[in-house]
Amino acid sequence: MAAPKRGRSASAQSKPGRSLALILIAIVALTGGMFASGNTTPRLGIDLAGGTSITLQAKNEPGQPNAINKTNMDTAVSIMNRRVNGLGVSETEVQTQGTSNIIVNIPKGTNSEEARKQVGTTAKLYFRPVLAQEASAGAASSASPSASSSGSSSASPSPSSSASASEKATGSSSASPSSSATSQGRAVTDALKAGSTPSSSASASSSASPSASSSASASASAAASKLEAEYTALDCSKAAQRAKAGKTAKPSDSTVACGQVSGVWYKYVLGPAAVNGTDVKKAQAVFNTQSAAGWQVQMTFTSGGGKKFADVTGELAKNSQPPQNEFGIVLDGEVVSSPTVSQAITGGQAEISGSFTQTEAQSLANMLSYGALPLSFKTQSVTTVTAALGGDQLHAGLLAGAVGLALVVIYLVAFYRGLSLVAIPSLLVSAILTYTIMSLLGPTIHFALNLPAVCGAIVAIGITADSFIVFFERIRDEIREGRTLRPAVERAWPRARRTILVSDFVSFLAAAVLFIVTVGKVQGFAFTLGLTTVLDVVVVFFFTKPLMTLLARRKFFASGHKWSGLDPKGLGAKAPLRRTRRPAGPAAGPVDPKEA
Repeated sequence: MAAPKRGRSASAQSKPGRSLALILIAIVALTGGMFASGNTTPRLGIDLAGGTSITLQAKNEPGQPNAINKTNMDTAVSIMNRRVNGLGVSETEVQTQGTSNIIVNIPKGTNSEEARKQVGTTAKLYFRPVLAQEASAGAASSASPSASSSGSSSASPSPSSSASASEKATGSSSASPSSSATSQGRAVTDALKAGSTPSSSASASSSASPSASSSASASASAAASKLEAEYTALDCSKAAQRAKAGKTAKPSDSTVACGQVSGVWYKYVLGPAAVNGTDVKKAQAVFNTQSAAGWQVQMTFTSGGGKKFADVTGELAKNSQPPQNEFGIVLDGEVVSSPTVSQAITGGQAEISGSFTQTEAQSLANMLSYGALPLSFKTQSVTTVTAALGGDQLHAGLLAGAVGLALVVIYLVAFYRGLSLVAIPSLLVSAILTYTIMSLLGPTIHFALNLPAVCGAIVAIGITADSFIVFFERIRDEIREGRTLRPAVERAWPRARRTILVSDFVSFLAAAVLFIVTVGKVQGFAFTLGLTTVLDVVVVFFFTKPLMTLLARRKFFASGHKWSGLDPKGLGAKAPLRRTRRPAGPAAGPVDPKEA
C-alpha cells in the first residue's frame, strides 16, 4: 500500500508547473479584464476622492410631537443607506449625530448628485382623488394648448394593458388661463360639496342627530372656505409657495398641492388619501417600447393595498368629466402624476406614467421600493469635502507601507538569503492580485478604497510574510533532522500548510466579524483584510509551494550552498541517518558459524 502512495506523491511533486501556470493565467485574465473594462485604478472613497457632506435635522411630524426618537432615527439611517447604495454610490456614510441630526457623507461619483436629492427626501406617497385642477396663475400665461394636452399620464392595470386606459390625457387640458378667483372658489366649493372620494360616507352624516349634523356641516363649511382661500391664493410658479402647499395636511384631510406638467406648474385640490405608499410592495422603472409614454414606474401593491386601489379607481371611473376621474399621485406634497381612470384597476398592479426621464423614473422607483422615511428632515448644511487632506494622509500611509515592505525584504534577504527568491516574487504576485481585484470590484460591487482600507492592505504584508516564514522554518527543521532538501520540502509542507490555514482562518474570521458589526470606513479595513487573507492562501498554495518545489531541484539549493539559506552546517543539521538492510533469509548467503 505504501508504494502507490509514494508514486502519487512523486507524480504530484513532478508537476508543480501546473499550479504556476494556473496562477499565471489568473493574473493575465484579471489584468486583461481590468484594462478591458477601463477601470485601471481602484475607486476611491470620500476621504481620498472628495465628495459632499450633508447635515440633516429631523422635524416633528404634524400631530406627532414625540416622533424624533432613537428608533425612527435608526430607521431613517437604514433607509437612506439602502437608497444611495441602490443608486450604486458606495462608501456612503450615514450616521446619527446627537438626537436629531444625521450626517451623510457622499463620495464623488456618477450618481452622487442624485444621491444628494434622495437622502433627505421623505418619500411619503399618497394616492388622492383630484377634485379641482388648473394652471397656476403665474404659469397660466405661458401655458399653451399643446403644453396642456401633452401633459398626459395614465394608470393601467399592467404593462401589457391595452391603450384604452393609457392614452387618455389628464385634466390639464381643462386649465383655463382666464379663470378668475371667483370661478376658482366656486370650483373648489362645488368639488368639496360633491364629496367625490371613496372615503366619504354620506350614510354616517345622515344618521347623526340634528345638532351633530349642524355642527359637522358648520365644520365642513369652515374647512371648505379655508381650502378655497388656500387654493385661490396659491401660486405654484413660486418655489416658496410650493414648499408650503399642503405640508400640514393629514392623510385624512383634503388639501391643495402643486405639480408640474411639461414645464408648466398646476395647482390641485385633492381629496383624502385613498391609498398610502406603504401599500406599495415593489416598484421598478421600465421603458415602455409599445407606447409613447417612455419611462414608467411599475408598482405592485400588497393584498390590502391592491383592494384599496381597485376601490378608488372603481369610484373614479364612474365620473366621465375631468378632473373628477383622475387621482393624484402625491410624493412629499407634490403631484408627480395625475392619471385618468376609465375603469377599475384590479390585480394589485399598476403603472405611473408621465413625462419621466430615465433618471426620474429610477429615482421614484428607488424611493418607493425602499420605503418612506419615518421623519421629515431639513438640510442644515451642505459642505464640499476636498481630497487634499486625504491625499496627504494617503501619501503618508503609502510611504509607511513602502518602508515596512522594504524592511521585510531586507530581513528576508539577510536572514533567509536565497529563499528570498521565493518570498519576494510571492509578495509581488499577492500585490498584483490585490490591485487588480480591487480595481474590478469598484464597478461590480461598488467597492471604494479609503484610508482604513489602505491600512488593511499594509497589515496584509505582515500576514503574507508570516506564511512564508512558517513554511521556510518547517523546511529548515527537516534539514536539521538530516534530510536532503527535496524530501524536506515535501515533508515540511503538510505541517506548514496546517499552521498557515489555521492562522489565516483566524485572521479572516476577525475581519468578517469586524465587517458585520461595524459601519462606514471601518468596514473598508475589514473588507481589505479579509480579501488579502484569502489571497494569501491562494498565493502560498499555487505559487510559493510549487516555486519552492522547483527550486529544490536546483543545485544551488539542493547542495545546501551557504547563500541558499538552507546550509545544513549553518543550520546545525544532524549526521544523515544510515539505513541498514537486514538479511531477508537463507537466500541472503551463508552465515559464519562464529557470528552465529
